Amino acid sequence: MPMIDWNTYRQQVTAGVGHFAKLSPDTVRGYGTLSTAGQKTGQLDAKTRELIAVAVAISLRCDGCITVHTDAARKLGATEAELAEALGVATSLGAGAAVVYATRALDAFAASAEA
Repeated sequence: MPMIDWNTYRQQVTAGVGHFAKLSPDTVRGYGTLSTAGQKTGQLDAKTRELIAVAVAISLRCDGCITVHTDAARKLGATEAELAEALGVATSLGAGAAVVYATRALDAFAASAEA
């Protein structure tokens, strides 16, 4: 049983973005330009770009991005195993970033002792 109804949520996100586009068309048009630009390099295939998008989505904790890009990845032929591998990379980088920032917190703690 899914945690949430992702299909309904994806429709809600799409509708919400449509409403936002009416209120702020330049913002949504700008986002569309960025999105399209990222697809024009021709170096990565569409499925790989979608797997990267899902990995970034979990790093940013964006449920809207998760539902849109997992759907797109599946439609482009991504397997659950490929998705899991991409998610594993994102998870390991998140942990790595936390370790690096832990050293910054220790540095800030030491600096406060010097003040």
